[in-house]
Amino acid sequence: MDVGDTYIRDFLNDFINDIKINQSEYMSCGNGSNLTCNDQWPINRGSDKRSIGSDVFTYVTPVIFAVGITGNTISLLVFLTKNMRKLSASVYLAALSTADLMALIFYVLVEWIRKGIPIGSGQVTAPFLESNGVCQIILFMSYSFRFLSAWLVACFTLERYIGVCHPLKRKDVCNLRSSKRIVFFAVIVSFVIASFRPWLSEVLYVGPNNVPSCTRRPEHTNLSFIYDCIFVVCITFLPFLVITILNTLIIRKLIIRNKRHRQVRITTKESIIRLEFTIILITISFCFIAFNTPYAIIWFKHSLQMSSILMEDSVFVPTNQNLLIFTKTIFFMNYCINFFLYSITGAYFREELKMLFTYRSKVYQSFHKCPLPNSPGTTPQSWVA
Repeated sequence: MDVGDTYIRDFLNDFINDIKINQSEYMSCGNGSNLTCNDQWPINRGSDKRSIGSDVFTYVTPVIFAVGITGNTISLLVFLTKNMRKLSASVYLAALSTADLMALIFYVLVEWIRKGIPIGSGQVTAPFLESNGVCQIILFMSYSFRFLSAWLVACFTLERYIGVCHPLKRKDVCNLRSSKRIVFFAVIVSFVIASFRPWLSEVLYVGPNNVPSCTRRPEHTNLSFIYDCIFVVCITFLPFLVITILNTLIIRKLIIRNKRHRQVRITTKESIIRLEFTIILITISFCFIAFNTPYAIIWFKHSLQMSSILMEDSVFVPTNQNLLIFTKTIFFMNYCINFFLYSITGAYFREELKMLFTYRSKVYQSFHKCPLPNSPGTTPQSWVA
């Protein structure tokens, strides 16, 4: 009887270990680069059997990176021109372009190098990325600028809400100095929050081939999962809530104001400019929600399944992983779309963009679509109100 009990106990232990090993192929935060450490997928990059999601990730991500780098660089140059940098809105949008550029380099590009380039099984595309020091720096930069990108949109929405719905407070909040302070505060907060991720991560050698992988520390597995869940909520659901509520109030106020202006037949240049900046903001906000939400939902569902060691849960892994990869590629588009949104919805952005690529003659020197702070006409604050 003792021998039978021992045999059963050993069998169950071996069975559970096999499940854990099978799960570890998915649970390993091998690329440590997130949305979090649990969004790994075995792409089988050296195999002919690839999913649609993997192909989309492999071939679409470089396009997103190239378009994003180009678009955000041009946008940054436009917002730093002599005319545009006088506006408080340009502070947010210039900072957003910078954050998106950094996210593209330290997140999108790194993810594609690690997971998108076809290589043989058990090999590492870029070994220098899987070394201590580089691993932690990339994680810190990735988490910092993704957090910053999300909350800059929320901060810009808050400023627009104050400018539209509380015009008496406009001069105190919607000005160049306040905008710079808010952006600086957002940068500090993002750095502080992201500083925990390097501390929870290190390079480990995993798998039968002892492949180096930037992953979470084994002793901090649960803490890493909790941190990543909180981080996902902070860069998706919380901004989603803030942006949705404030945009609803802004749109409601604009509808009421538009009816009043129609009754008295008031249509000023200032009101047109305010409306244009508001449309830009609302468009950016809705695109942010559209590109972030699907990946956040699928990631959360995937992470819950990966946290279980039950065999029946692993049956659903391949389908969810394919969907996870696909929605993650859509999520990447959040960092490359803003230039097109500015160009479509912003007439004054298009004017500055045109002047940026034309000969800087005396006509450009005297060109002041955006009035200077001391001009008798519209002030920068009223431009973005």
